[in-house]
Amino acid sequence: MAVVRYAGVARDAFPAETARAIGARLYQDLHDDIITGRRRPGEDLSETRIAEQYGVSRTPVREVFHRLVEDGFLRVVPQVGTFVAPINLAAVADSQFIREALECRAIRLTAAKAGTSDIRGLRQELKIQERAVMAGDRARFFASDEKMHQKLLAASGHPQVWDTIAAAKAQLDRVRYLSLEAGDWLDMIFEQHRALIERIAERDAAGAERAMQAHLRTVFAAADRIAAEHADFFEGARSKPRRRRP
Repeated sequence: MAVVRYAGVARDAFPAETARAIGARLYQDLHDDIITGRRRPGEDLSETRIAEQYGVSRTPVREVFHRLVEDGFLRVVPQVGTFVAPINLAAVADSQFIREALECRAIRLTAAKAGTSDIRGLRQELKIQERAVMAGDRARFFASDEKMHQKLLAASGHPQVWDTIAAAKAQLDRVRYLSLEAGDWLDMIFEQHRALIERIAERDAAGAERAMQAHLRTVFAAADRIAAEHADFFEGARSKPRRRRP
C-alpha cells in the first residue's frame, strides 16, 4: 500500500487523526504559509495537489479554501483558479491603527509600572533577537518580537490587550514577515527594540511612547519598500497617519 506524505511526514503516522483534525491542520498550515510569505501573493493553489499532499479528498480542501477566502487570504478567479490574495493595504493601516492606539497607551503605563523582573525579561528577548540577527534567523526573531510586545502589554497591567491586537493584525504580519527578508531591516528593527526597552528602563514614559509610535509606523515604510519591487503583492490604498500637533 502506498504511503501518502502529509506535510513531510508519512500519512500513516496519524492513524487516529479524524477528517476534522486534518482539516484544522490543513487550515493552520496554509494560513501560516501565507502569513509568513512561504506562499507569496499571487501563487496559485490547486485543490487536487493539496488533497494529494494531505491524503484527503477534495471536499475538506475546498472547505479550507472557502475559510481562507473569507479571511481574505485566498482569491478565487472563476474558470481560472485559486490564488494567494494580495496584501490589503487598507487592512494593514487599520491593524496598525489598532496597535498604535493600544500599545502607545500601554507603553506609558509599562514605563511607570515595570518592575526589575519585567525589565530583565524584556532584555532577555533582546538577547534572543541579537542572536537571531547574527544567525539571520528571521523566524526566531519574529517569534521573539511577538513575545517582547506581549511582555510589554503584560507589564502595563493589561495582558489581555495583546489578544485583541493579535486577532487584528494578520494582514499587517504579512508585511512584517516580508520586511525581515532584507537583512538591514532586521538590524533596524532590533535597534528600535533596544531603544524602546532603554526608554522603559529609564522610566521615560513620553520617550517610550514616541519610540513605540515610530517603531509601529515602520510597517508603512516596509510596505512601500516591498511594493517597489513587487507591486503585485498589494492591493488597495491607505491614508497616511496624521502627525500629532506638539
